Amino acid sequence: MKRCVIFCAGGCECAEVLPGDFVIAADGGLGHCRRLGITPNEILGDFDSLGSIPEGASVFPVEKDDTDAMLAAKRGLSLGFREFLFYGSLDGPRLDHTVANFQMLLYLADHGARGTLAGLRQKATLLRNGSLRFPAGMRGSISVFAMAGDAEGVTLRGLYYPLENASLTPGFPLGVSNHFTGDEAEITVEKGNLLIIWDKS
Repeated sequence: MKRCVIFCAGGCECAEVLPGDFVIAADGGLGHCRRLGITPNEILGDFDSLGSIPEGASVFPVEKDDTDAMLAAKRGLSLGFREFLFYGSLDGPRLDHTVANFQMLLYLADHGARGTLAGLRQKATLLRNGSLRFPAGMRGSISVFAMAGDAEGVTLRGLYYPLENASLTPGFPLGVSNHFTGDEAEITVEKGNLLIIWDKS
């Protein structure tokens, strides 16, 4: 199964779209697609950010429960995609939409999918009951946060501050400001959800 790549309205300088990726432009994300020379498979949103309604777009009312990013995520799920990449999803002018995107990662996990948010300087994903590996050579900071309850059996290996079979809670940011060492790294959570945010290399 290929990826569903979704362009949102936040900061986006570059993007990698692979052959076979299904691309959705969510409202102002269409501007990034145009600038980068990417033709989306679908365009949707309420178009309060873009300012005009493009031809062939699926238009939704401004007064709705879903953000434009969530509309795109739900569309991708309905098409059978289980891997999502969101550009322009971390560096927008509104912090509330960034938090909404973190919650969207939980929504995707609840539906058997995984999403990655790609910003100008960082990426973020949600890890549920599993492991995530990073290749050798990574540099910069990485942070892990418990989401939607406690995270049990958390193990961090190959990072500056290791952790072994620990419990993280949403009420204390024990996993903030760790660092890659250049070695291969692995993050594991046996039960629960970890929001992982790291510097792009």
